[in-house]
Amino acid sequence: MTESVNADPAELAKFSELAHRWWDPESEFRPLHQINPLRLDWIDQISPLRGERVLDVGCGGGILADSMARRGARVLGIDLATKALRVAQLHALETQTPDIEYREVAVEALAEERPGSFDTVTCMEMLEHVPDPNSVVAACARLVKPGGWVFFSTINRNAKAFMLAIVGAEYVLKMLPKGTHEYAKMIRPSELAAACRAAGLDVLQTKGLQFNPISNRYWLNDDTGVNYMFATRRPLA
Repeated sequence: MTESVNADPAELAKFSELAHRWWDPESEFRPLHQINPLRLDWIDQISPLRGERVLDVGCGGGILADSMARRGARVLGIDLATKALRVAQLHALETQTPDIEYREVAVEALAEERPGSFDTVTCMEMLEHVPDPNSVVAACARLVKPGGWVFFSTINRNAKAFMLAIVGAEYVLKMLPKGTHEYAKMIRPSELAAACRAAGLDVLQTKGLQFNPISNRYWLNDDTGVNYMFATRRPLA
């Protein structure tokens, strides 16, 4: 890996160490399994997946990529965590997931190779783990076709998010491994919106993701105070 790759080696190592547990719904990745139906339905409602060419950036073990393929999309999942990608590939083989492939490639490199190739691009729970999130946003914008959709999800940077996403989720409830998120890398919605605009994407819808630890239930609403998602679109002209 060259120094120019927009990735933190410590972050890649962190997720690679956990790779073998990615598809265990009771593992450290339980929250991803729980929120996946919500984000999958939201994406599918805005940009119907059936028959679409879809790119999942930072796909990890393939939880979202696999589910989009099962909705009828032709999916390419990319990541730089080798072990997680191998887990994704093995899962696809074992479960015979249709129309899915995985590649170990940086999103910026793929944008040079295949600009304007995808109907929909997803980049979920990744931006807060890379050194230069704006570079990822710009690459996603280059990869989508004019008129196509790009979806992002990340975590807000404020006191509430620190208490809930780091102290609460990692240390109190132990839903995530300690050190999963770094406060300084969290991204305010205004910052992500500015990056999207700079990349030529129109932010058309935002959603917040909420969690009740007592009922162990997740749901979507309009509160972007902690976890949030953007639906953006590349204009036709």
